[in-house]
Amino acid sequence: MPDLTTQLIHHPYQPPADFAAPQPGVFKASTVIFPSVAAMRERDWKDKSAFTYGLHGTPTTYQLEERLCSLEGGTYCVLVPSGLTAIANVALALLKTGDSMLVPDNVYGPNKSFADGQLARWGISTQVYDAMDPADLAAKITDTTRLVWVEAAGSVTLEFPDLPALVRICHDRGVVCALDNTWGAGLAFNPFDLLPGTSPALGVDISAHALTKYPSGGGDVLMGSVITRDPALHRKIQRTHMHLGLAVGANDAELVLRSLSSMALRYHAHDAATRTLARWCTQQPAFAQVLHPALPDSPGHAHWLTLCRTDAAAGLFSVVLDAQYTVAQVDAFCDALQLFKIGYSWGGPMSLVVPYELASMRKKWPTGIAQGTLVRFAVGLESVTDLQADLAQALQHMVASC
Repeated sequence: MPDLTTQLIHHPYQPPADFAAPQPGVFKASTVIFPSVAAMRERDWKDKSAFTYGLHGTPTTYQLEERLCSLEGGTYCVLVPSGLTAIANVALALLKTGDSMLVPDNVYGPNKSFADGQLARWGISTQVYDAMDPADLAAKITDTTRLVWVEAAGSVTLEFPDLPALVRICHDRGVVCALDNTWGAGLAFNPFDLLPGTSPALGVDISAHALTKYPSGGGDVLMGSVITRDPALHRKIQRTHMHLGLAVGANDAELVLRSLSSMALRYHAHDAATRTLARWCTQQPAFAQVLHPALPDSPGHAHWLTLCRTDAAAGLFSVVLDAQYTVAQVDAFCDALQLFKIGYSWGGPMSLVVPYELASMRKKWPTGIAQGTLVRFAVGLESVTDLQADLAQALQHMVASC
């Protein structure tokens, strides 16, 4: 009989396999045990047909990857520790010294920072284009362009581009097109089939998604995904993913799997509350402009109306406070909010607010955006009546301080 300490590690009992429950099991592993040397040599994790090492996947992460593919209409998926890691994984997989990349001027800020702070050091250049002008994108694609990022809606200012037109330009020029699909989340539109009924399907080549937002829904998980339908692109992304040693924790994967079942309900609840608040804000004299794709006066509204389900516009809106209000007064407005907490990110149960210095974020002031100080709201799951009252009291506080 082995020693007790050995028995605790090599116990012969195995639970029966026929166990099913609403939530998938959580498998934690670095080491994966093989029944034989031959089995170890034969197994290949790359097509999800086997397990070789925890870094390359477990039953828990494989299930999450497959469900995310169903959500976004893709075929292949890798999981990474954050949305920014998803962006970096794409760039590092596809770009080399001498290549160039194009990003819209309203792209997610850390994407620009990664390009300027890291890619430039490796001899990879980045240019910005006007997302609302497809001709500008077409004019800036060169023989060295290997990757174009698109975003719908645009970060912070929420302009909605003519996404099919941008994608078609990339396809016609033979350039890989990647979408940051965090706003759409797989629910507003299918990134791989932007014009249903066309053959072949018109869609992006790659969808990057910050699962931190709506798929998680709790404001407590950092994770990202990279999804594609193209096996050759997937192999490049997967190879870089492996070389960088990227992985996600089993408990984090469990939390996202648990939240996916309520994601559509939460997304539409965020959306409905956001539209109510955005419409109310259009009636407030202090706001020079309210930015939300479903509002007729918001830049790109017609493109949103054409591409998206009319009940899918996420939980973000921005306001531009009239230029008469100083930055200090706008900050005081944000500080006076009680339910909207000051903090980055979105998609969780708590409403958030962040003021932005738009001029420092863009090459030039965006066309169609009023002059003033921009504040972005991420609407949570609180009572919309309470949120509206919170906005009203903060506005009153700001106006009284003038």
